[in-house]
Amino acid sequence: MDRLVVLGAGESGIGTAILGKQKGYEVFVSDLGKIQTKYRNVLEHFGIDWEEEKHTEAAILNADLVMKSPGIPDTVPLVVKLRTKDVPVISEIEFAARYTDAKIIGITGSNGKTTTTMLTYHILKEYGLNVGMAGNIGDSFARMVAEHNYEYYVLEISSFQLDGIVNFRPEIAIITNITPDHLDRYNYRFENYVASKFRIAKNQHKEDHFIYDLDNETIVKGLSEHPIKSRLLPFSIQKTLEEGAYMKNNEIQIRTQNNLITMKTNTLALEGKHNLKNTMAATMAAKLVGIRKEAIRESIANFQGVPHRLEKVLKIHHVQYINDSKATNVNATYFALDSMSAPTVWIVGGVDKGNDYKALMPLVREKVKAIICLGMDNAKIKDAFGNVVDLMVETFAMEEAVKVAYKIAERGDAVLLSPACASFDLFKNYEDRGDQFKEAIKNL
Repeated sequence: MDRLVVLGAGESGIGTAILGKQKGYEVFVSDLGKIQTKYRNVLEHFGIDWEEEKHTEAAILNADLVMKSPGIPDTVPLVVKLRTKDVPVISEIEFAARYTDAKIIGITGSNGKTTTTMLTYHILKEYGLNVGMAGNIGDSFARMVAEHNYEYYVLEISSFQLDGIVNFRPEIAIITNITPDHLDRYNYRFENYVASKFRIAKNQHKEDHFIYDLDNETIVKGLSEHPIKSRLLPFSIQKTLEEGAYMKNNEIQIRTQNNLITMKTNTLALEGKHNLKNTMAATMAAKLVGIRKEAIRESIANFQGVPHRLEKVLKIHHVQYINDSKATNVNATYFALDSMSAPTVWIVGGVDKGNDYKALMPLVREKVKAIICLGMDNAKIKDAFGNVVDLMVETFAMEEAVKVAYKIAERGDAVLLSPACASFDLFKNYEDRGDQFKEAIKNL
């Protein structure tokens, strides 16, 4: 019996353990931290061996196969040792894909991947297809493969998950955009991060499809450095295309396989230029799996959007509060500020992943009236914007940040939480940060 060792007992680790057990592996789960009670209960239920708060090398190095959580860097000594011993170390999506014949739509990108994933899933599900949504969102892919028999999967995939693939192949691959992010995991070399994203298409066949943002210079350059065998379908809001998706007279035009779909931009549920692109990508994917125009249009018009992504919370005294906690990098915050039409009180800060705030300068000058820093170390934000806005306040708790925003904001303003940073200094994750923001607003 082959021995499968799972490093990290989070969502992906537990899913892999369940699927591994089901497929006849001898499974051992090891986590350097404490395992959450809900996950420990699952391991007990399935009779899977586990350990927490340590990695016992003797019980790990004898593995035939190792699945490591995307949160564990490749440079960790234990992972290096496994590779030296030629033990395959793979990601959960690689493991799960081996046990399903479903058609896979794989979506990656620095920003927009959650919205594009949820929108694509929404269109397929509304049409009545037997479809699951997993990956970096919701349940783990492995657990879904163990417990369901879907014909389609829409997967949100991070660069860390792509780093651990060998044969993983989505029939439709989407890269929404590539901008600097997670550089701390890629030796601060942007090209390493780009190569990681392009892995999504490395196993595609010539009849598969690759959907990408033609306006993103990094992707266009990447295409010449990482040649792709599949059929290219670009989208653009700047150019007119023979095939792909583009803008014409305030309409999205989508041309695939000699078919044309048009959608008036005022019928889309999602606002903002970046969401035009997310809609283009999702619509092309839906078209490729055979969904009819009317059904696509209808689904796009009634889509509810993603929690913690430009989510309108409440209007208090004619001030709109907006939760964009999911903006964990500069580019996501760029989209948020770009879509603001009111004078903005901007709450920003957290764990900086090597951010360069220069790109935000023109938008901050034009739209931001005050900045509220929310993080353990706000030095970089203060250096970047100290001379740009009239008012800057440092805070170290969400409740305090919201109270300050309430005092500063005047009738007709907006208060925007769009941190441009990870959340782990003061919060469990970006969801916790967004929930605390919403809670603090309700308590005003």
